[in-house]
Amino acid sequence: MNRRKFVKNTAGFTAGLLITKDLFAKDKGPVYGHNGMRYTLDTSWGQLDSAKYPVKDCHEMVQDKKGRIILLTNETKNNVLIYNKSGKLLESWGNEFPGGHGLTLADENGTQYLYITDTEKHQVYKTTMSGKILMTIDVPMEAGIYKNAKEFVPTEVAVDKNGDFFVADGYGAQYILHYDGSGKLKGYFGGRGTGDEYLDNAHGIVIDRRYSEPSLLVTDRTRNCFKRFSMNGKLQEIINLPGACVCRPVIKNDNLYAAVLRSPSLANAGSGFVTILNKENKVVSNIGGTEPIYNKDTQLQTMIQAEKIFVHPHDVCVDDDENLYVAQWASGKVYPYKFKRV
Repeated sequence: MNRRKFVKNTAGFTAGLLITKDLFAKDKGPVYGHNGMRYTLDTSWGQLDSAKYPVKDCHEMVQDKKGRIILLTNETKNNVLIYNKSGKLLESWGNEFPGGHGLTLADENGTQYLYITDTEKHQVYKTTMSGKILMTIDVPMEAGIYKNAKEFVPTEVAVDKNGDFFVADGYGAQYILHYDGSGKLKGYFGGRGTGDEYLDNAHGIVIDRRYSEPSLLVTDRTRNCFKRFSMNGKLQEIINLPGACVCRPVIKNDNLYAAVLRSPSLANAGSGFVTILNKENKVVSNIGGTEPIYNKDTQLQTMIQAEKIFVHPHDVCVDDDENLYVAQWASGKVYPYKFKRV
């Protein structure tokens, strides 16, 4: 189905297709987004010499305490590319992660570490900031829920203040696995199933500390939602995002950000955008997507791609100035884009 037919066929449930390109910032081009969360676009920010620093899929990005923007790719010539906020390459490393997918930054007593998931090697790694592997997590056969390593396809890690960490098996058996800081399995929850407490494409996970009690936000991408669980795995809330096949949840200050891989379902290639929610978990802005509209019953209307800014956005990194960096999967080996807050 071409884009014109797709838009026509989805118009009935979107309450109108609204273009997000709003105004033109002086000398900086169009402004994208809604409701005060608006940005100018720089598609050349992360571009490098692809002969020297190639990428396949740009999967995830984080900012460290030095202000550096760290990108994980599944290109084994340079799994990790480290930029400054102006887009200058500072460092590159990594040749051992052919399925490099999830990238999480952790702080232990003032020292930062990275957690990397590899979907091809079926493993999770803790590394130094320069790439030295300190710990490797294999399939947890001791849990009694896996028959072999191939069933374990970890996509993301969330790290607690005490060093405990949670692994989302988002391309595997769909469990959330709880480990202590030494890598010993403490428990698990989720898994495949039809009830709300189960997961399907549990692609991402983050510890949400915006409220009085910390909780786990987990992606349920096939079902177009995030699910909130207590720290011991009890379902507390479902944040429905109709039309948005979201990747991992990213929290910065009071806002929740996510790349939407495809819309309104995973069947529609090349239909991604970026969504932003406030502290009340209401969508306030879509970059490249339709304007968020809630009906009188506060039900969010189905969201879809409105502009061809992205192909398949996979992650959003929010820097200390609230600028955004967007990494893309299966999008022609493009380097990350930067969106400057206006």
